[in-house]
Amino acid sequence: MTVGVLGLQGAVREHVKSLGRLGIAVRVVKSSADLDGLSALILPGGESTAISLLGENGVFERLRRLASDGVPMFGTCAGMILLARDVEGREAAHIGAIDIGVARNASGRQVHSFETTLSIDGVGEDVPAVFIRAPYITRIGDGVRILARHDGVPVMALAGRILVASFHPELTDDLRVHRYFVETVSGLRREGDRG
Repeated sequence: MTVGVLGLQGAVREHVKSLGRLGIAVRVVKSSADLDGLSALILPGGESTAISLLGENGVFERLRRLASDGVPMFGTCAGMILLARDVEGREAAHIGAIDIGVARNASGRQVHSFETTLSIDGVGEDVPAVFIRAPYITRIGDGVRILARHDGVPVMALAGRILVASFHPELTDDLRVHRYFVETVSGLRREGDRG
């Protein structure tokens, strides 16, 4: 079982490190061919304009197909923007795999970045979260379950095998969100697990 991390830019190494600490085989994805044979995929945060350049080499079309085929995906920050169906000021390249609306940079500018702890359904009561120019969920479609809120605003959601978060769990030492994605959302077994 191999989990891919979309590797154009953003906190790619941090996601790879978190998955590695869980004993998960990881592949950094930089082309459409790198998506072959993946069990699941993480779309990290970063600059949405830079990430949208991936659309030029057919990656987004392939990602849309994989999402519709049920491949588990986890989008953090800009990754959530890419997976959302509706985005204020959306670029042309997007996947639209989860029926939510998202406001970009809703938590403010870079200088307004902050750390907090969240109560996340199915994960824990005191999960550390880093918000950096975070998008917020503004609309919740049918079949979408909100897992966490910050100041009453939805910041983490799940629909089927698509998980999204406004924050960056990979920038903390806490592995519970990654474990939740791998074990609960994806249903994957880690290296060395029996059965």
